[in-house]
Amino acid sequence: MNDPVSSGVSSEKEASAKNVATLVYALQAAWLLLGIPLIIGLIVNYVKLDDVRGTLAESHFRWQIRTFWFWLLWLVLGWVLIFLILTSVIGALLLGANFIWIIYRIVKGWLRLNDGKPMYV
Repeated sequence: MNDPVSSGVSSEKEASAKNVATLVYALQAAWLLLGIPLIIGLIVNYVKLDDVRGTLAESHFRWQIRTFWFWLLWLVLGWVLIFLILTSVIGALLLGANFIWIIYRIVKGWLRLNDGKPMYV
């Protein structure tokens, strides 16, 4: 049986989780201008992860967390290549591809969240 009270709580949890996921996508996008919000978004993901379990936003949180860690991995690798092989074209290409890749991840995730669809994880 559907209990109106519990379904209201569930829909409130879902709406709250979606709002937090939207906030993290906004922070990730703001990183393009400011730098710091990407890290703030990661902290929000980890702090609120238990709150979004069982909601649509859970898959988006995983997507956002993985986006950050893979972005950081490729960023460090790109800079290591540049510093090891001074003026490394490979490192610069890796950094450029990484920049495009994170924009893709932010846009794709935000659009799927807006459409009410989970992310692939």
